[in-house]
Amino acid sequence: MKPIAITALASFSSLGSQPESIWEEYLKPTSLIAERQIGSYRVPVASLPTSLQQMVVDLKASDNKYKSLDSSVLYAMLASRSAIRQAGWTEDDIFGINIGSSRGATELFENYHEEFVTTGKTSTLASPTTTMGNISSWVAHDLKATGPEISHSITCSTALHALLNGVAWLRAGMADKFLIGGSEAPLTPFTIAQMQALKIYSNDQSAFPCKAFDLDKEKNTMVLGEGAGVICLEMGRYDKALAYVEGIGYATDILEHGISISTEADCFKKSMKMAIGEIPLTEIDAIVMHAPGTIKGDLSEYKAIQNVFGDNLPMLTTNKWKIGHTFGSSGILSLEMAVLMLQRQQFIAVPFAKSQAQRKTIRRVLVNAVGFGGNAVSVLVGLP
Repeated sequence: MKPIAITALASFSSLGSQPESIWEEYLKPTSLIAERQIGSYRVPVASLPTSLQQMVVDLKASDNKYKSLDSSVLYAMLASRSAIRQAGWTEDDIFGINIGSSRGATELFENYHEEFVTTGKTSTLASPTTTMGNISSWVAHDLKATGPEISHSITCSTALHALLNGVAWLRAGMADKFLIGGSEAPLTPFTIAQMQALKIYSNDQSAFPCKAFDLDKEKNTMVLGEGAGVICLEMGRYDKALAYVEGIGYATDILEHGISISTEADCFKKSMKMAIGEIPLTEIDAIVMHAPGTIKGDLSEYKAIQNVFGDNLPMLTTNKWKIGHTFGSSGILSLEMAVLMLQRQQFIAVPFAKSQAQRKTIRRVLVNAVGFGGNAVSVLVGLP
């Protein structure tokens, strides 16, 4: 099999949008989560900084067609523009696009539904601007791309499922380049209400409202964030490669209930083993966990890691304590963290987690994601 290179990576989140400033944020042992009024709820969230909010405003004003688009689409467009520039792709390159979302045009859908309930009518663009395929289609339009366009929702593992799709197309010889990722703009009243109905949303008012990877916590502390992340995949070896995809794994739990993964996270055991393949376990230096900040979600994934690695655990971390859970885009934002650690040879720990044995070098990092329905994905990335 030819290697699959990550030749560009771009994101748009509470961390910012530039690699250097994103890395600087990761080096700070402070959370980007803060209380904000969302409808009638005052809750902790990780929202975009003012500079990125202005970029969204400017994008909407740049083209009359963009004024009616949901933020989830606009975030993806801005991240995709950046990734394409980094990779050096032009309008002459034929590349596929697969950018998914857990919930899609959440804010627009809620606004259109409220309009319908109030007036009995809805706007002309209500349907086309709230379809799930909206994101990849508009990104393709914005980039003037001519390759295949795919959109999907596989809850919180959506972005890494997009990576699976991109790898499959490349390995099948059906494409030479693929732009993949996820985008989410879930900071809306109805979304907050849904998470609170599940009794998983944080009401913690400490410096760390989300206690992701705190295995001793006694209450659920999930917090929502927003943003998009995309990467450019290409077959072969390149001097410009940021990292290489060395393994992919996937699995689905037999559901015990309709909310989360099984107690022992069987899906993660299978997906991690598949992604690692024949590579010695001692060569996996770190894992960026899904770790949503819930009691069961964090603990079950940790148990699955213990089952696979035994007593010789890799260094474990997550970014949700800092940027919240960004649903469909969370997997790519975790992958971005993994690639940054590989590039800089520095592990970013969770500040309130128990100390771990440190590795001298970071050669390979495993990235996990899972969502409602127990649909786990694990991706192994390594140094160029």
